[in-house]
Amino acid sequence: MQTWNWAPQHCDALKEFVAAGLSFAEAATAINEKFGTAYTRSAVIGRAKRMKLVVRARARPIRGPNLRMPKPKPLASRLNEGGLEEAAPASRRAEPVKLRCVGIQPRLLTFDELAEGDCRYPYGGDKEGEPITFCGHPRFRGTSYCAPHFHLTRGPRIEAERPAGPFTLRLVEAA
Repeated sequence: MQTWNWAPQHCDALKEFVAAGLSFAEAATAINEKFGTAYTRSAVIGRAKRMKLVVRARARPIRGPNLRMPKPKPLASRLNEGGLEEAAPASRRAEPVKLRCVGIQPRLLTFDELAEGDCRYPYGGDKEGEPITFCGHPRFRGTSYCAPHFHLTRGPRIEAERPAGPFTLRLVEAA
């Protein structure tokens, strides 16, 4: 629905909902349910600004130090019907991911030491103050990385599996 052709009833409802303290998203949902429209939150915000409606600051819930996070459920209660464990809640720390590695010893060159044909796969820089160095082995053709790092970042495809270069299209029949 276009925002510039709001019916007067819709504008009145918007005034009413904003005065009642509803958020713009809640006001959009309420107007859409009441009138069968399809206003988005952004449309409601725009219309409220054009109508110069004043929005009161909403009280936000405050988490005090005495509020505690719920304890995780025991494993038996986390299993679903299929016997699989449900996804961990977002508040728990994720297990570190085991990274794939390649079996080469990098030369660990700084950016200034890199030559034109050297691999630019970065090493380091993870910790505060740790310098970033680069692999430095000869590059794989057409890439910025040596062959092992190329396959590590792109997967073990070979050149023939990649699509050919630019295609020339030919007009067969004019309309």
